[in-house]
Amino acid sequence: MKRYNLAGLFLCGLFFGGNAWAQQQLDRLIDQQIDTLVGTYKSLHQSPELSGHEEKTSALVAKELRMLGYTVTERLGKYKRAGWIGYGVVGVLKNGPGPTVLVRTDMDALPVTEKTGLPYASRVRTKDDAGQEVGVMHACGHDIHMTSFLGTARMLVELKDQWHGTLLMVGQPAEETGSGAEALVEDGIYTRFPRPDVAIALHDNATLEAGRIGYTPGFALASSTSVTVTMRGAGGHGSAPETTKDPIVAAAQVVLALQTIVSRENSPFDPAVVTVGSIQGGSKNNIIPDEVRLLLTVRTYKEELRQRILNSITRIARNTALAAGIPEKLAPAIEVTEYVPATFCDPALTERVARVLEKAIGTGNVEKTSPVMGSEDFGNLGLEGNKIPIVFFWLGAVDPVKAAESKRTGERLPSLHSSLFAPLPEPTIRTGVKAMTSAVLDLMNR
Repeated sequence: MKRYNLAGLFLCGLFFGGNAWAQQQLDRLIDQQIDTLVGTYKSLHQSPELSGHEEKTSALVAKELRMLGYTVTERLGKYKRAGWIGYGVVGVLKNGPGPTVLVRTDMDALPVTEKTGLPYASRVRTKDDAGQEVGVMHACGHDIHMTSFLGTARMLVELKDQWHGTLLMVGQPAEETGSGAEALVEDGIYTRFPRPDVAIALHDNATLEAGRIGYTPGFALASSTSVTVTMRGAGGHGSAPETTKDPIVAAAQVVLALQTIVSRENSPFDPAVVTVGSIQGGSKNNIIPDEVRLLLTVRTYKEELRQRILNSITRIARNTALAAGIPEKLAPAIEVTEYVPATFCDPALTERVARVLEKAIGTGNVEKTSPVMGSEDFGNLGLEGNKIPIVFFWLGAVDPVKAAESKRTGERLPSLHSSLFAPLPEPTIRTGVKAMTSAVLDLMNR
């Protein structure tokens, strides 16, 4: 059973227990800053940087936190396996004894060429890590996240008399590659800085209207496992397939057989996804290649199910190769290349935060949402097996007029990662700042 400090709960009730003056105070503070925050958002949107390259973005976040009085450390996120120094930022603000709360924003953008036509649209082009020239866009709304984060950082300085404890404001690099949060942990974020009692984050949502919040107790997002299956054979001339061991045919059979893992090996009450996103093999129409690569993504909530699916992938690939007469020495190679754990929101804490958000932005504007099979590396900051409770909520970002039109016509709204994704800035940022500030004030008064 969790125990809470009664004096802290009284302070929390003083701020959120229907006290109209306290809510008006927060609204006035946001009103004073909203134009500046929207300007910051547009500047960030026009200047996106790819994962692992957030040099200017992280410098801006660090500068803003430092100006507010936070003790700031930059260039965090040494990722041992990859060997790079990241652009993580941690701002610490101590305000007497009390809980330690971590607020996280991600900072990276995507290799997407923007097509929104907005006056502040990104026109950035750069070379990715593979040396290919790409457009760059905040197509997942990390610019919204950073702006809400900076607004929250400012509100919590202005409202220092309303909370006690230690605040960690964390700018995380490389969320889109699933490596940034792990990099921060590898670099000792929980040994170099106070270990948080709670970690909290928000993410904009491409289906919720601006001004609304969604939350999901328990599993909110799935784990993501990237798998490469290399089907090997003996290549040769396309006119004489009998002299070869064709890895393309074997790979095609594997693609179809993999679909039975979810449909025939797994309970429909235990969600899972196995998707083959890429097939790479061959160079010419009359050449049978020596190998074919399949690139897969696996999504689950439960770790035991994830392991079971990985075992099934190995079994299917290897036995298909044997059935095709491919010798054991050319058995398929199966490699896990990336892994991000599921995002599990502490149920009791999430429900508590939801009640606070209802008081802050209105009961009708806060809804319990279903889990999704998308993934987020925020779960790594919860430390699997050595838990730090985390809370993650969705921030509506869609123009209500466009949302209503979508419901009327059935035409889909642009999704996250779309070149057309365009949050409605002012009400989205206003709600993000108010919601996150209100949640943190409650958590800092436990």
